[in-house]
Amino acid sequence: MKLLFDQNISFRIISKIEINFPEAKQVRQLGIENYSDIEIWEFAKKNQYTIITFDADFFDLSNFKGHPPKIIWFRFGNTKTDFLAEIINSRKRIIEEFIQSDSYTEIACLEIK
Repeated sequence: MKLLFDQNISFRIISKIEINFPEAKQVRQLGIENYSDIEIWEFAKKNQYTIITFDADFFDLSNFKGHPPKIIWFRFGNTKTDFLAEIINSRKRIIEEFIQSDSYTEIACLEIK
């Protein structure tokens, strides 16, 4: 599963989740940290990433443009990287199902609170 963390989530998250999500990247690692939200959206769509964000703008884009890409939207505000990694790792199964299962093909955004 290809997860793409936007610029408001530290690149340090990758080393903390890579055992469960080896294809995860942060925008800085890909040299796209200064892209606009729509440019990140297009990059994710073209390269089959699911965007992970705290930013409501990606949710708005999914309502306007549909999907892919899918969005995982954290609704609890900025937090420490270790805590965020713990949440992501503990929800591995639901994240995998959201991205891969036919049951979720019509759903663009997974909100995690």
